[in-house]
Amino acid sequence: MSIASMFPKGLLRPELFMGVISSVSAYSVRVNLSDAGLPSGSHFSGGRYGRGEVGEFVLIEGQVNLLLGRVMEVKLPEQERRTVKPIYSGTPALDAIGNIQLLGSVSMDSLIVQAGVENYPRLGDRVYAAPHKFVAKIPSLMDLEKDDSEPVLLHLGSVDVAQESKVAIKPEKLFGRHCAILGTTGGGKSWTTARVIEECIKYKSKIILLDATGEYRNFSGKFVQHCHLGNPVETATLSAPCSLPPTSFLESDFIALFEPAGKVQGPKLRAAIRSLRLAKLKPEIATSGYIQKIDQSKASYEAAAQADGVSSRLDDPRQEFDVSHLVSQIEQECVYPDGFGLARGQKDITKWGGEDGNFSHCLSLVSRINAVLTSPAFHCVFNSSEPSLSSLVDTFFLGTHRLLRICLSGIAYEYKAREVIANVIGRDLLNRARSGKFRAKPVVVIVDEAHNFLGCQIGSEDSAARLDAFEIIAKEGRKYGLSICLATQRPRDITEGVLSQMGTLVVHRLTNDRDREVVERACGEIDRSASSFLPNLKPGEAVILGVDFPIPLTIQIDEPSTKPRSDGPDFQKSWRVSI
Repeated sequence: MSIASMFPKGLLRPELFMGVISSVSAYSVRVNLSDAGLPSGSHFSGGRYGRGEVGEFVLIEGQVNLLLGRVMEVKLPEQERRTVKPIYSGTPALDAIGNIQLLGSVSMDSLIVQAGVENYPRLGDRVYAAPHKFVAKIPSLMDLEKDDSEPVLLHLGSVDVAQESKVAIKPEKLFGRHCAILGTTGGGKSWTTARVIEECIKYKSKIILLDATGEYRNFSGKFVQHCHLGNPVETATLSAPCSLPPTSFLESDFIALFEPAGKVQGPKLRAAIRSLRLAKLKPEIATSGYIQKIDQSKASYEAAAQADGVSSRLDDPRQEFDVSHLVSQIEQECVYPDGFGLARGQKDITKWGGEDGNFSHCLSLVSRINAVLTSPAFHCVFNSSEPSLSSLVDTFFLGTHRLLRICLSGIAYEYKAREVIANVIGRDLLNRARSGKFRAKPVVVIVDEAHNFLGCQIGSEDSAARLDAFEIIAKEGRKYGLSICLATQRPRDITEGVLSQMGTLVVHRLTNDRDREVVERACGEIDRSASSFLPNLKPGEAVILGVDFPIPLTIQIDEPSTKPRSDGPDFQKSWRVSI
């Protein structure tokens, strides 16, 4: 694309002249502003230009290429600051100085935008306000790939100062290296998430949304599929109930949930799980679903354990077993390893002995197991007859639906059930990706309220387990066609290692300094001067930055057609006293 085709009258318009360069450093330049005293900037081609306002994008007429910058500070020389009087309002008489951060270079013949400074400007070089149309096209102008076909574009919003200048982003630029949508409550994070989903389902996408609070239940249409775990207070229309059978859990999940303590409970629990795996693989040696050991012969057990195809699976953490018999099996594991013959004290290594008294040390473990298995929080795991979530996911991938929303709002927080279940779902998606199911058609999993699910640890000191499925997706999912989009209002609760894997950050207002520091460290292309805008962003306004957006761009996110149900109670309506 050429300047002539995009801007027939030129990119540097005399109507947008701002001033001339008076000072040059490695990271910034200073410009003598010619019209700083104008009360409201100027209007050109349907848009308003401050021509020296903080946050404004500018173009500097360089010796080889153009330079792209942003106004970070406007001030008067110290000796002249006392001369500011109301009489200067509406006049260009103020001798103001603007500090401009250098962002990148613009090719004069192709308009390709690249981060970094190719050639520094010289003193006296002219500075112009960047046309809004050009600013809106910065994401596409940073794309060096040539594609003659009609590209897939996600229309997210418009340049913050010009609603007529729309911003469109390719999905590979947004999700190719993972994405995070960040912002405090009321900043517009949920609207952005909804807008992204709306744009994605216009195309043949596959989006899985983990809806932690149920606020995205209003999505509808022939391309939308809803399902829910547990019993949400409000369910989406035609939402299908589903279960997450215990066969989806690993041994480490159960150990962390049941929290065995001390030197007895842990080994007995692991031994019981191993025995129940054998009972599942060789049901003929089991009685009522579990293996009896008290005063029983070892022959059948040992023969079954050494059978072909069995021995290698007994210690496989993915091998399923019937968790409902776990308490009975723990009791059977509390035996002497060797039985006694007819003569008192004579050992019989061919059989197990009687109870060794350790079951009393496992009573707290037994109580915990019974509490978890009967807890309403895990009803969808241990006591549900609904179709499995895995089967619904299979149907989703084979069908024509483009959005699968999985509602987790009906799962209680006790025993960290919501975190555990979300982690199991993430691990299942990762295993599918590793098997090559997503290579032909990439999948994006959107995790709402991600701070609740990432970096969590469950279990006691003796049985701790890290819920790291989504962290692993962030680190290696991209090469398998599985991308993750995190939405959170607490970036500080997301590990820095995970955020650093996010190639694109859509950042709404962040008022907490710790949150801003995390963003700065996670994205090396942004410095403190750029992040200083974050606390003052308007609702719905966001900065897009990252590997594929090395030049931070502030846009106003378009209002989604389907608004998230994130509003709180209406006190005015409910508390009003009628006379």
